[in-house]
Amino acid sequence: MKSLRECLQERILIIDGAMGTMIQQHKPTEETYRGERFNNWHTDVKGNNDLLSITQPDMIEGIHRQYLEAGADIIETNTFSSTSIAQADYDMQELAYELNAAAAQCARRAANAFTKQNPDKPRFVAGAMGPLNKTLSLSPDVNNPGYRAVTFDEVVTAYTEQIKGLVDGGVDILLIETIFDMLNAKAAIYAAKEFFRKTTCRNCPS
Repeated sequence: MKSLRECLQERILIIDGAMGTMIQQHKPTEETYRGERFNNWHTDVKGNNDLLSITQPDMIEGIHRQYLEAGADIIETNTFSSTSIAQADYDMQELAYELNAAAAQCARRAANAFTKQNPDKPRFVAGAMGPLNKTLSLSPDVNNPGYRAVTFDEVVTAYTEQIKGLVDGGVDILLIETIFDMLNAKAAIYAAKEFFRKTTCRNCPS
């Protein structure tokens, strides 16, 4: 099978579209998000789309298949908010690694199935690394401009954990996306470079 680099040298590759709007077409309820595993979770989790990679993997894989059927060459993992920092809104920061690994596996299964059907058109998985709900450039307190809710090192640690989950789940490439804060983006890039500098693994994206 041709690698992602080889395919990019030959033609333009099409990436998929939004995950959130596709999820909303299913009209998920609080119970949908919770699934059986989080039935007794102590806070509301509705809106935590990334959690569906664990509680409703068939739904997420089905969305990936729709994009692949439409002709997408690359599908993004359902990990827009799968960092410990973002998941703290739901008190689910401890699930960060699992969320990324599970989402990557959902996308990997769908991509592999379509590649098997047509080996001449291999499909690839991009590990989505989205923005955080905290910024390194701006203070959340208008009365204290110098205050920051997180440090650069904390953001790097959160993105590194996400990268490990995505890589272990089998992504082909990392996609740092929709990050509106320059320092947050810098931390994501730094985390990726440091991870691959220190890590030797079979699954690492080339």
